[in-house]
Amino acid sequence: MSIIVSVKINDGIVMAADSATTFMKNTGETIQRYEHANKIVNLVKGLPIGVMTCGSGGIGTASIDTLLKDLRIRLSRNGVAAIDPNNYTLEQVSSLVREFFEEKAKAVDFNNYLILRICGYSSNHSLAEVWQIGFNDGQIFGPFVVQKEEDMGPRWNGELEALDRLIIGVSSSLSEAIVNEGILTKEQLDAGWSKACAHLIEPLIMHAAPIQDAIDLARFLVETTEGFFRFSIKRAKTVGGAVEIAAITKHEGFKWVRRKHFYSRELNPE
Repeated sequence: MSIIVSVKINDGIVMAADSATTFMKNTGETIQRYEHANKIVNLVKGLPIGVMTCGSGGIGTASIDTLLKDLRIRLSRNGVAAIDPNNYTLEQVSSLVREFFEEKAKAVDFNNYLILRICGYSSNHSLAEVWQIGFNDGQIFGPFVVQKEEDMGPRWNGELEALDRLIIGVSSSLSEAIVNEGILTKEQLDAGWSKACAHLIEPLIMHAAPIQDAIDLARFLVETTEGFFRFSIKRAKTVGGAVEIAAITKHEGFKWVRRKHFYSRELNPE
C-alpha cells in the first residue's frame, strides 16, 4: 500500500512518499514487494504539476512510474504540449490523467487498488490545488478535489493508521470498534464523529510557513509512518525504503528536494 503525503501552504505544496511498492494479481493476492519504486513524477516538464501514487505498483506489465512517464510524452508530443501552458486547470489535467489510466486499466481488466494524487498550480493561479483519482475493484473514482486553493495543511493516503493516530488523534478502526462493541449505534456515531474529531486534530503547520518547514514536515510524516509499520507486530510491512520529496512553488515550479539516483548525477538532468 505504502504512504504518500502532501503538505500545502501559501508558498506552495510539498510531495513526499516512501519507496515500497506491491505488485498484485487481479484477485488482490500479493505477488511481490520491492523498496525502490519511484512514486513522484513531474507530469509535464517545465510546468508546476506533480503526481504521486500509492497502492498497486503497476498495471499489466508496466509500473505506474513508467506509465506516468508515458503520459508525460503524450502530453508533450513532438515538443508541443497537449496542455497549453498558458491556459489549463488542474482539474483538466486530472481528467487527462484519468482518461489515460482508465484506458490502460481496461486493456488488462485491472481490478486492484490504486491512488493517483495530482498536485500543483493551474495556469496563472497563485495558490496550489490537490486532486485525486482512485481505482478499486474495477471501479474508478474522480477526479475529485482533495484541497481547493484556499485549503491548507497536510493530507495523506495509503497506509493511514500512523498519521490518523498522530494528527486526527484516533485510530482509523476506532469507529468500527465502537459500533461492534455496542457502545454506540452507527447512526449515533455518524452524528457525532466529525464533531468529536474536530476537538482532537493537531494542527502541525501555519499557512504562512516557509517552504523548507513544509518539506521538513512532509519528510517527518513519511518517516513516522515507516517507523510505525517497521515496528508494528500485527501489520504487514507495506511501507519502507528511501523517502523521496519534491516541492512545487509558484515561481520555481517543480523541484526535486530528495530522490533516489541509480546513476551518476550527470545522467539525471531532471
